[in-house]
Amino acid sequence: MSAGHNRLSKRARLARRIAVAGTGVAVLALPLIGATTASAATPTVVTASSLGYANNLDGWIRASLQVMAEHDIPGSYNGIYRNVIRESSGNPYAINLWDSNAAAGTPSKGLLQTIDPTFQAYHVAGTSWDPYDPVANITAACNYAAARYGSIDNVWGAY
Repeated sequence: MSAGHNRLSKRARLARRIAVAGTGVAVLALPLIGATTASAATPTVVTASSLGYANNLDGWIRASLQVMAEHDIPGSYNGIYRNVIRESSGNPYAINLWDSNAAAGTPSKGLLQTIDPTFQAYHVAGTSWDPYDPVANITAACNYAAARYGSIDNVWGAY
């Protein structure tokens, strides 16, 4: 029984070595495969600068209007500007910590003061998933306003 057991052990060891060697080759190949897949899957995020606009309120609005045009989202510079000034005074990091949304745990954020669920539901492809990102915030808020009011141009108060 000992001789048979040793033979099985040798076979088992050989099989284990082959499996480990094969796994090692696969593990060595993973970074190459992963890097290619990750590179292909990582989308480019639109910013004012990437579209050739200044990194300021004027540029953010113009970049957002360009993205909106590509996605058939209505709105005008004046409509966006009017609402941004009312909602955040042009501060992309504005956050409302005192209203009913904040009390419910979802404070309004960014230039057009979107809450996270609204931002996520109306996010526009190609923009950042960060609600503080100016272009993403404006574009998502305008997408929401278009669905709810026809356009950001039709919004004259808190929405």
